[in-house]
Amino acid sequence: MSLKHIVLGVAVASLAGASVTASRAVAEDSIYVPLFSYRTGPFANSGIPIANGISDYIHMLNARDGGIGGVKLQYEECETGYKNEKGVECYDSIKDKHPVVISPWSTGITLALIPKAAVNHTPILSMAYGLSASAVGKDFPWVFNPPATYWDGLSIIFRYIGGKEGGLDKLKGKTIGYIFFDGGYGREPLPLLHQFANEYGFTVKEYPVPPADMQNQSGLWLNVRRDRPHYMIMWGWGAMNPTAVQEAAKTGYPLDHFIGVWWSGAEDDVRPAGAGAKGYLSLNFNAVGDQFPAIQDIEKYVIGKDSQTAKEKVGENLYNRGVYNAVLIAEAIRNAQQITGKKVVTGQTFSRVSYDIPGQQQRFAGDRGLRDAENRAAKVIAENIRSRLASYFAAGT
Repeated sequence: MSLKHIVLGVAVASLAGASVTASRAVAEDSIYVPLFSYRTGPFANSGIPIANGISDYIHMLNARDGGIGGVKLQYEECETGYKNEKGVECYDSIKDKHPVVISPWSTGITLALIPKAAVNHTPILSMAYGLSASAVGKDFPWVFNPPATYWDGLSIIFRYIGGKEGGLDKLKGKTIGYIFFDGGYGREPLPLLHQFANEYGFTVKEYPVPPADMQNQSGLWLNVRRDRPHYMIMWGWGAMNPTAVQEAAKTGYPLDHFIGVWWSGAEDDVRPAGAGAKGYLSLNFNAVGDQFPAIQDIEKYVIGKDSQTAKEKVGENLYNRGVYNAVLIAEAIRNAQQITGKKVVTGQTFSRVSYDIPGQQQRFAGDRGLRDAENRAAKVIAENIRSRLASYFAAGT
């Protein structure tokens, strides 16, 4: 079954294996690229293809080009199981190896690492996840989150809904359901969602999904059937996504009114529901398929050799998203080499290179009302962030 996406942008059209613990020494003539992965646990079905895409692209650069600028990339994974405490342990185990960048692959882990990164001068790449306010570089100079934030994502969804309804004012008096992973990731858009509700006069029904209940949502969807929300928006991950799509189809919810963020749009999120998933929508910001030169080079140099990826999984959505993540890292390394004249670059070199990514100012939310609501929510959230960071630094963490 092919996925239907609300496309944010195509990033891989023109453009690496084994999971290990972060313990090996780093060669002085290499660039250290760690990844916090989760190939085990309830989120593995989402974590594995992303880790494979990142790993395969990096290994392809080493095999095809000898690395970047004549310097090999030393890739290493640290397994977190998507647990915040494990992510912090991984960070503490690799910070002295001078990583070029940290890829936490978890909003919760990202939030825990932001104050540490600022102290240790370690860049964090939280690609389209993490703290939305960290897109403001002057306030968060060590955090990079292209190509879009969760606030962008929610704005795009409402702009789409407004287009379908003939204007967001048509939502007045209606109910919007929000089903979300009950953690930092799922709660990140809530202040903006409630700001939109105040602006446009609709009611929000929240349906949190605790990690332990990701595959047990039957009761939740009975509540959805009772509440009859006009649209359902999903901020899901891992096993939560296919369960939600299956339960929505089973309870008769109209799937063309069910929209997921870009982390709720993998092929494996809809496969279990079969034809029942028809109509389901998700955001996306990368292309799918294996017709791109970079993907074809991965198949030539890596697949079946230095890779854990099954050939039939190459080109799927989350795999290509992992490739995109690796492309951002690789091109930033290349830019840092060119700007500084250094071949072996570290995180401090890397952080001086700015990504020129469209969307940093949330330009996708073209509706003036959406922008105003974002700004009001941002002021409240920014004050909370300052307080949280102040407490982190005071505690010496």
